[in-house]
Amino acid sequence: MTTAPWRDPALPAAARVDDLLSRMTLEEKTAQLYGVWVGAATDGEARTEGVAPHQHDMTADYDWAELIAHGLGQLTRSFGTAPVDPAPAAQALARAQRRIAEAGRFGIPAVAHEECLAGFTAWQATAYPVPLAWGATFDPPLIEEMATRIGQDLRSAGVHQGLAPVLDVVRDPRWGRVEETIGEDPYLTGTIGTAYVRGLESAGVIATLKHFAGYASSAGARNLAPVRAGIREFADVTLPPFEMALREGGARSVMAAYNETDGVPASADPALLTELLREEWGFTGTVVADYFGIGFLETLHRVAGSAAEAAHAALAAGIDVELPTVKCYGKPLLEAVRSGRIPEELVDRAARRVLLQKCELGLLDEDWTPEPTSARLDLDSPRNRALARRVAEESVVLLDNPDGTLPLSPDARIAVVGPRAADALAMLGCYSFPSHVLTHHPEVPMGIEIPTVLEALRAELPDAKVTFAQGCGVSDPDTAGFEEAVARASEADVCLAVLGDRAGLFGRGTSGEGCDATDLRLPGAQGELLDALVATGVPVVLVLLTGRPYALGRWQGRLAAVVQAFFPGEEGGPAVAGVLSGRVNPSGRLPVSVPRVPGGQPWTYLQPPLGLAGEVSNLDPTPLYAFGHGGSYTSFTWGDFTCGDDPAEIGTDGSHEVSVTVRNTGDRAGAEVVQLYLHDPVASVTRPDVRLIGYQRVELGVGEASRVTFRFHADLSSFTDRSGRRIVEPGILELRLAASSADVRRTARVHLTGPVRELGAGRRLRCEAEVSGPG
Repeated sequence: MTTAPWRDPALPAAARVDDLLSRMTLEEKTAQLYGVWVGAATDGEARTEGVAPHQHDMTADYDWAELIAHGLGQLTRSFGTAPVDPAPAAQALARAQRRIAEAGRFGIPAVAHEECLAGFTAWQATAYPVPLAWGATFDPPLIEEMATRIGQDLRSAGVHQGLAPVLDVVRDPRWGRVEETIGEDPYLTGTIGTAYVRGLESAGVIATLKHFAGYASSAGARNLAPVRAGIREFADVTLPPFEMALREGGARSVMAAYNETDGVPASADPALLTELLREEWGFTGTVVADYFGIGFLETLHRVAGSAAEAAHAALAAGIDVELPTVKCYGKPLLEAVRSGRIPEELVDRAARRVLLQKCELGLLDEDWTPEPTSARLDLDSPRNRALARRVAEESVVLLDNPDGTLPLSPDARIAVVGPRAADALAMLGCYSFPSHVLTHHPEVPMGIEIPTVLEALRAELPDAKVTFAQGCGVSDPDTAGFEEAVARASEADVCLAVLGDRAGLFGRGTSGEGCDATDLRLPGAQGELLDALVATGVPVVLVLLTGRPYALGRWQGRLAAVVQAFFPGEEGGPAVAGVLSGRVNPSGRLPVSVPRVPGGQPWTYLQPPLGLAGEVSNLDPTPLYAFGHGGSYTSFTWGDFTCGDDPAEIGTDGSHEVSVTVRNTGDRAGAEVVQLYLHDPVASVTRPDVRLIGYQRVELGVGEASRVTFRFHADLSSFTDRSGRRIVEPGILELRLAASSADVRRTARVHLTGPVRELGAGRRLRCEAEVSGPG
């Protein structure tokens, strides 16, 4: 029997796909351009009631057998829609794939995708810390290891594509999805996000960058609000993490964002999705719609008058796949192509990209099989839990410990107070399975073990006398529990106030998608509870389990210590307890600034001169704790700086090295994070006063020292000029070796000489760092 060229694995993928496309009907090609949300719609009974607004309006009715007769592009969230046992679910997915392959003429299965923002979003799967906690680690190799493990779990279950990471850069911490981001700095977001991409892709899973682009810059921090960012903010803050994750991480998919920028929805923007992404950056993978995003062009943005017009706009812009289920790319698209209103070439272009990706995944090969490699799936293995613990431990940030109250005495009388102390969900973000799905299934057990802070502290300090009072709820104003909380605190040597957020979706939480905040006060009555505890005179240690930073200036100088954890995952309780006991030496650093006051100052540290405190306004936006800040139980000295001449003279295409020796001078092992910031005193457009361009985490034993060398290249000083070009401009720069954006240890001046230099897509994106002996 002769094998058709498209089945021949010896041929180049492009040749195989060209042959396959030439054999396909219009119906078969369009079938590759949409997904189906199997768990939500196959039997006409949605299983994700209320998960997302517009879900039911945007879901088309269809007959399953009729639908798959021509093939199918994607399967949406077979595991992440309802609590199903992973092993039977994998077998069910395999059966569905067999049916899809057998139904179509060409035997092509679907790409199965899942959310994986804080681990595989499936029942009984490991719940890792949220991305904001990844940022707090300042440890890309650790995040790559975590992503590799997540990818391996996805593949073992038959999943091909993961909808992560989120590369939106925080512009206003009131935005509900801050917990899903890596932080407020594009370089930190880019390097950590790229590490995640590398890990996921190394396991054979397609990483999907989201949300492209501008989503986090929404006006008023409202979810899905218009974006009014200028071209320089867009080019210099929003886009760099995506460029890095594509060029250095090898991500094979991008998700178009919901938002509009200056009146143009991202899902209908060819300048973004084709000209920039493909023609300038050279991206060859697939662009997928955010859920219902194509239909929203008609219903929310109102730039299309029908589903067919929405399909035309999205296809022309460059969206290849409609997710999560078929609507615009189904019958409306077919009829519009047949009538000549939409060129068939647009369908061919998208189908070719989809099929090339399926070819890469082996889904066009004759020996393809959907069956999982093992009959048993352990998605929360001891190895996973140990890794989740490491990420959680590295992400905890010691914000303040002025009198050495921490670590706690092992036999202390400890009052644990607060609504987040005894709730396992306090550890999880909104895209973890228990918060995302199980709230709709209250009868179903959690599926994974999640020790609370209270449980973990009692296990950590068995000789301590630990009492507990909730004090209040997370978001309600009720103060009825204050009396008991104050009583417990008054009896103790130290009080732990465990406060924070409840993750949820669309107003069902205080943090998460659609849970935007009017200001940065602690939710509900938690601030008043903290006031009451401080008034007892007992030392109060504030422990925050949150998805965003909250304003803490009201308690400045009144707290014995402050510990910040950003939804640290299933092992977050033991990680936080380990920091409190001293078993863990805290090493996390802030990926977002912690504000001093709660209202009127949506602020990140990337501010030009007029965004800083000054005499022109009575409002001071200076944060209480700066980006990059974090404490330790040991001490470090920085010395033996090598910065070259003052100023060192290099060309606008040159490079320069700066070095520092860091020594652990305390009595226990610890980690320091050496950060490199750029200050541009004079430029042709206003620039951030400082911005991160490099960092290195250094683990040091007692008395040990390491030398950290950064190799700065002039490309790292580039910015977008008035005409929209990315340039390197001659002049004086300052390189600042620092422990945070506000804690500078040494400044090196560099004089860039020569002509203004315009950069293209090959520019250097990363400041390489080397760690060696003390030299």
